Amino acid sequence: MRHLNRIWLSTLALALVSGLSGCGSMRNYKAETDSLASAAAGNNLNAAIATLEENNKGDDKDLLYFFEKGALLHAKNDIPASTQAWLSADEKIKLWEEAVKTDPGKVMGQVGSFLVNDKTRRYDGYDYEKVMLSTLLAVNHTLTGNWENARTEIKKTHEREALIAEFRAKEYEKQEEEAKGKNIKTTYKELKGYPVETLDDPDVTALKNGYQSAFSHYLAGFVYEAMGEPSLAAPGYRKAIELRPAVGILEDGLSGVDGRPRKRKTGETDVLFIIEAGTAPARQSMAIPLPFFWRGGLNYTQVSFPVIKPDRSVFVPTELQVGKDRVAVSEITSIDAMSRRALRDDLPGIIVRTTIRAIAKGATQKELSKAGGWAGLAGGLLGAVATAVTEKADERVWRTLPARIAIGRAVLPAGQHTLTLPAPGGVQRFDITVAGKYAIVPLRIMGPTTYALQPDVTKLASASALGASHEPDADTASAAELKPAKQAGKKTRKKSK
Repeated sequence: MRHLNRIWLSTLALALVSGLSGCGSMRNYKAETDSLASAAAGNNLNAAIATLEENNKGDDKDLLYFFEKGALLHAKNDIPASTQAWLSADEKIKLWEEAVKTDPGKVMGQVGSFLVNDKTRRYDGYDYEKVMLSTLLAVNHTLTGNWENARTEIKKTHEREALIAEFRAKEYEKQEEEAKGKNIKTTYKELKGYPVETLDDPDVTALKNGYQSAFSHYLAGFVYEAMGEPSLAAPGYRKAIELRPAVGILEDGLSGVDGRPRKRKTGETDVLFIIEAGTAPARQSMAIPLPFFWRGGLNYTQVSFPVIKPDRSVFVPTELQVGKDRVAVSEITSIDAMSRRALRDDLPGIIVRTTIRAIAKGATQKELSKAGGWAGLAGGLLGAVATAVTEKADERVWRTLPARIAIGRAVLPAGQHTLTLPAPGGVQRFDITVAGKYAIVPLRIMGPTTYALQPDVTKLASASALGASHEPDADTASAAELKPAKQAGKKTRKKSK
């Protein structure tokens, strides 16, 4: 009787675990974010936003919702709404930061992930997502003429990177101790069938870590330069070079930081072109049989690990044209590679959690099936079903981030120009209007569609670009207005290609 009670109690526990399949922890995030990326690439941002809202009807929106909404509104050129969404995301990341500062041990160990899967863990964003959020917020602020707020976000970026570095060092130390104590090997190369080449890619191993980017630090240099602070701009440019060596535009940023303002003529604008291409790669769940010892025997249970497959098809232009002048464009950041580096660094902890979970589930299933007869058959079957349903890797990721980021820089006469950009959908032309001494022109390539941001020049005209304490000139910083140019005739278009 006691034996049967134990069987039914265990079966009930597994049934309760299986019931989690109906809650948010079992959502198909990959399918959801794939649909967003597809709609955006198809020039249908309204549909993408509607899908996002449909998938997030509750009042308690999670971090991923605000990540994606801000990016979609950014591409749609609704900069104030994009900024608001990203500031909401930033508030959630601040909760993580406060927890890390006050009780890092609690952040490291979330019990639910040991029992069910990593999708039960609160989604705090990957480290590169946290840093890119403040970086993109800085870009947004420049587009509305608020360079002081952009400067604040740059400062936050540096502080965020330092906090991440300190926390991860503690977390990796704890994971090593836990793995050693439980005799768990944490190398992903021992996971049979796992595509190790995706993580051993030279683009991945060359990265210093999974959260610092040359783009973030070059942007820091540009913002500080625009604010008249060359002593702070230089370290930004220098760090960008350290993260992405031997790139001419990065080296030029540092070498010219002191002399550029003097060389620029009256009525000229120093313009930074930002080209964001593709979408961040998806995380996929891959089932792998994991061996474990139970009651002196070798057993296997099916578990899942996240896999990121690189996208080699993302198109990044090597130049653009403003009027008759060509502007060289250099790729300086691969979020594709950063996401895989983040996974590479996170896998030891994922392996520890997954192994503990696999042993618990596998052992429970073995015990259920030992009963014999109908009870053993039912228990074993239910255990197998529960494992299959709940054992999925965490596929949550900010998909509408660009896969690659490139920049170009040129000094242009203030006023209107025609910008020509080669893109997968054919040559794209936009009319741009630049003003002030510094401006940022963002372009977003998603599939065959190119989005150009068009700041509200009425707000820019009335905005104070600089705080008094940083102001070297009355019109030091501004932004650029972009609007689609009239389509050239077929003959001209053919010639451009």
